[in-house]
Amino acid sequence: MCLTVPGRILRIEAADPEIRSAEVDFGGAHRQVSLLYTPDATVGSYVIVHAGFATEVLPEDEAREALEYVRQLSAGEAARPLATTDHT
Repeated sequence: MCLTVPGRILRIEAADPEIRSAEVDFGGAHRQVSLLYTPDATVGSYVIVHAGFATEVLPEDEAREALEYVRQLSAGEAARPLATTDHT
């Protein structure tokens, strides 16, 4: 299972779509990410990243909501109960 956290694009390098990459901020950790699959990403966009590639651009409100859930989890707060499976 993978858990991904939205990251915010700080800077974009190269105009060529095949080599375009960005510096992305993940809560203070900056990583270089390929934008090959997200040609519509711009500086300030929030993206989901898998294996070094931005795979989706998120609307800001969705990204902020996800980041708030991560903050709550790391603080030990229960944002919402997780779904459970009845094994009876």
